[in-house]
Amino acid sequence: MIRIIGKDKQKKYFQGALDRIRNLQDKDGSIPWFENGSFDAWNHLESLMALNIFNYEKEVKLGFNYLRNNQQEDGSWLGELGSTLEIEENDGTFVKREEKKKSFTRDTNFTAYIATAVWHNFLLNGSLDELNYNWSMVECAINFVLLNQSKEGSIRWAAESPEATEDDALITGCCSIFKSLISAINCARALNKDTKTWEESLGKLKEAIIYKPHLFDKTWESKKRFSMDWYYPVLCGVITGREAEKRISEKWNDFVVEEIGCLCVSDQPWVTIAETAELAITLAKTGNQDKAYELLSWIEKCRDKDGAYWMGRQYSENVFWPAEKPGWTSAAVILATDALSGFSLGSEIFLKDDLI
Repeated sequence: MIRIIGKDKQKKYFQGALDRIRNLQDKDGSIPWFENGSFDAWNHLESLMALNIFNYEKEVKLGFNYLRNNQQEDGSWLGELGSTLEIEENDGTFVKREEKKKSFTRDTNFTAYIATAVWHNFLLNGSLDELNYNWSMVECAINFVLLNQSKEGSIRWAAESPEATEDDALITGCCSIFKSLISAINCARALNKDTKTWEESLGKLKEAIIYKPHLFDKTWESKKRFSMDWYYPVLCGVITGREAEKRISEKWNDFVVEEIGCLCVSDQPWVTIAETAELAITLAKTGNQDKAYELLSWIEKCRDKDGAYWMGRQYSENVFWPAEKPGWTSAAVILATDALSGFSLGSEIFLKDDLI
């Protein structure tokens, strides 16, 4: 990828990716994974953040309003898990399911991400009025999330339901929640709200992630083969400094294929574009800006002729897999490029983890 300087040039470069996200947005404001496909709040918000960078105010407002209108009484949002999606063997596309056959959970990580998107929105426009307008969404969402925090600090992956019976926690999910909690506290402080309880929960969560591995993956197979479990503690600000550099270097050869990208899982020849983009941000956080840019350059091989990005690539067979271009994949590339290039006022959303 060329280091394009200037927001106007970046917008021109990413126009196809932005159009992909906009074309996926339904009239009600929701942005599903693919046409008439699955929905979850996290990936919806990732897409909104990318649009927000380039001032698509109408689409962003519509997207926030969708969440406002569909937030559950407990503060959560219903969402589908990507891991439950089936893929057509003949063409590699996702199988479209009837609404009645879909399975929904109240995922804590998906719900918490509203705080990151709302804080990002404030960094971009500096509007306290908008921040205040979105505050109730954030407050209700974070309170829901923290109701699912254990006494030892970990946070249950989803609220208990017939679809989510496992009383367990995910490293990646809890790291993402950690980042969202920082954003939520900053939203609250900007509005002169009390943050003591949330700060206590933040500290407990950090301690659990770093010092209490027994709290995670208790009821299912370990997720250590997933690259996100490797780099998310650094990306989300849980592990910093020399320990962060050490963590990334120790497992680099397990998860990174040079000139191709970041593996989704260590034992499969499948690189995923969003993970590669997030890893680029992670490298930038540890001071390795040049390698971060190099990773983004590898991504360009998975950029379609329309400018949108394929979800992943099975490199041993040299095919894009799945044969889908989710909006959130393009959004991840845009957010990573902004983080490295600094062309928007929100470019440091993932680079800095300070409380204001």
